[in-house]
Amino acid sequence: MAEVLDITVAEQVAIEQAYEAMIASLRTPFSREDREQMDRAFRLANYSHRHQRRKSSEPYIFHPIAVARICAEEIGLGPTAICAALLHDVVEDTPVTTEELQEQFGERIAQMVNGLTKLDSAYQSESQQAENFKKVLSTLVVDVRIVLIKMADRLHNMRTIKSMPEHKQLKIAAETSYIYAPLAHRLGLYNFRSEFLDLCMKVLERDEYNSVARKLQETKAAREKYIESFIAPLREKLDELGYRYRIFGRPKSIYSIANKIKKKQVPFEQIYDLFAVRVILDVPREKEKLAAWAVYSTITDAYQAVPSRLKDWITIPKSNGYESLHTTVVGPGARFVEVQIRSERMNEIAERGFAAHWKYKGVSNHRDVYEQWFESVRDILDNPNSDTVQFLGDFRANSFFNEEVYVYTPDGDMVALPKGSTALDFAFSVHSMVGYHCVSILCDERIVPMSYELRNGDRLRVNTSPSQKPNPSWLDMVKTGKAKAKIRQSLKEEKRKAGELAREALLRRLKKLNVEDEKHAIEVLARYHTGGSHVDLFYDIGRETLSIAQVLKPFIVEHGKLTLPAAPAAPAQEKDADSKGRRNGTNRIKGHTKLLINGEPGDQLEYSMANCCNPVQGDQVFAYLTSNAGLKIHRVICPNAENLMANYDYRIMKAEWVSTTEHSFVAELQLTGLDSGKGVIERISHEIAEMDLDIRSFQIAAESGTFTARVSLLVRNTDQLLLARRGLQNLDNVSTVSRVE
Repeated sequence: MAEVLDITVAEQVAIEQAYEAMIASLRTPFSREDREQMDRAFRLANYSHRHQRRKSSEPYIFHPIAVARICAEEIGLGPTAICAALLHDVVEDTPVTTEELQEQFGERIAQMVNGLTKLDSAYQSESQQAENFKKVLSTLVVDVRIVLIKMADRLHNMRTIKSMPEHKQLKIAAETSYIYAPLAHRLGLYNFRSEFLDLCMKVLERDEYNSVARKLQETKAAREKYIESFIAPLREKLDELGYRYRIFGRPKSIYSIANKIKKKQVPFEQIYDLFAVRVILDVPREKEKLAAWAVYSTITDAYQAVPSRLKDWITIPKSNGYESLHTTVVGPGARFVEVQIRSERMNEIAERGFAAHWKYKGVSNHRDVYEQWFESVRDILDNPNSDTVQFLGDFRANSFFNEEVYVYTPDGDMVALPKGSTALDFAFSVHSMVGYHCVSILCDERIVPMSYELRNGDRLRVNTSPSQKPNPSWLDMVKTGKAKAKIRQSLKEEKRKAGELAREALLRRLKKLNVEDEKHAIEVLARYHTGGSHVDLFYDIGRETLSIAQVLKPFIVEHGKLTLPAAPAAPAQEKDADSKGRRNGTNRIKGHTKLLINGEPGDQLEYSMANCCNPVQGDQVFAYLTSNAGLKIHRVICPNAENLMANYDYRIMKAEWVSTTEHSFVAELQLTGLDSGKGVIERISHEIAEMDLDIRSFQIAAESGTFTARVSLLVRNTDQLLLARRGLQNLDNVSTVSRVE
């Protein structure tokens, strides 16, 4: 390794040690040939990345080694995947080519690295992240290990995100929460999903994260003491069953606890199920179910069960393969405690998801849940012309659901669908053609609307007709990504057919104008008028929403090419040109509040506060470059933030507050409490007036002895807003005060 130029001797020793530790962490057996191949992959990666360092200043090679270790230790992948993990950045970041990898390591490893390499063409698309993720996801149906390596890559990036600038952290965290957490969930990687969401919260909601983390640390000793007092009476009874077992308590994730605080609108101190107790049985496959229910019986003999909280995912596993028996019991001090009962096999599947699935393939009596899901992913990927951002939305709809509904075909076959799915979703789950031609659906032999929401145990029959075809209203009736993708595909095909004559007419006109590159001309026209959609362009011309003269009017022909005259006013649809122009400062007017945007004074730019989240000085914020309304300032935890940062990275700009008290911001609070009759409005209004705040709007409704109020206030910063919340919370009969997100 004498040729390594930019790495010190001490660093090279640390690199070699990290590599050996990674090899030692491999769970799967490997041969001498495997070791030699991994060594060659390591040497090539080490040499290729020799001039590179990460933002933390450490040699870049530590990253591929860390990714390989996550693959080995936390997912359980073997030598081939380890080679691909070590080499995953060499094609993208160094002169090494895919062809060279194929020559040195064979087609499989080269294919895996290629799947992990970003698309150059993605930088021309509306959303490069969506395009790249679509490419990675398409490898699911080729070799799922590519996606698993990508998950390990993202996990290591999130673990080391602190060394990145804050605005980069926001983008990476939003993308992780929007895309990678759902994928981890769908692949059964619960530990990954939990860590992703915790790390994202640490970036996107740092104050809430730090608050929960601090309180968890403060209560750790008391919590551990309680868990031991809960477990102690169970040990003797479990020993009598004669099974080998492990029993222990585990804290719930910070994200999970914070979510409960938000949903229940209660303080940390009133969240009692901060932990779960897990019983893991070491029993043969054929005895798992019997042993699990025996343990359940033992636990519910010792503690009162809460019947509504029993979840049997052993009899019917989740659609991502998860098997476990969950119950909640009333422990000492009347505290609710969740208990999870599973076998060692089930625990391995729960922790390593799809990677463990192969080890037990054929052992379980249950259907191959992953094959079914891969089939639905194939269906979503089926349309090569589908919009990538829409594709991501469809994928998330197919992936990120915690609850399922189980229904049956006329033959008694069970179908699992996301909770909230409709009868029309069921039709598409049977087969795409059944969905396309569905005219009516019978549930338990009675006709139900296509929009009927499915319930557990429904038995459904679909009636079809060859003349039936989807219409746009169907998109509002379905929830699953597969159904949405197939309906859009059908509607697009209908549009394409309807616009065929218009396409031919437009091509004839271009030929008359002596346009040489007709393909480029159509691309330019579509980007200008319909956001890049050729199908919509021809369809609009065909139904005379746009005439050919209108389509061509803004353009001129120069040297056989269709082009816009100099300095045009770009319309809303021309997104890339619009964003570049604004970034270069071609449309700047005086701003309204004190912000730094990308390090420049905000009063030099056109911007406004987003109405969807109403940022207040002191909130974590970012700037989003819209197509036609300048910059919008959003809160990092805005309901739209994940989608914007994950799909439109190139439109996101850094925004920071400059300390000032000259400006007021709109903030909305929601209050709930007991309706004690007259005086509620007066007390709330009086308290706000005492704090010297102005009310912009006030709505209140009472029902069954309780009230809900929404108050819109003008405040100067988050500190003033916090004082307002505390003051209102202290009023008699007010139960909760929360900021409307």
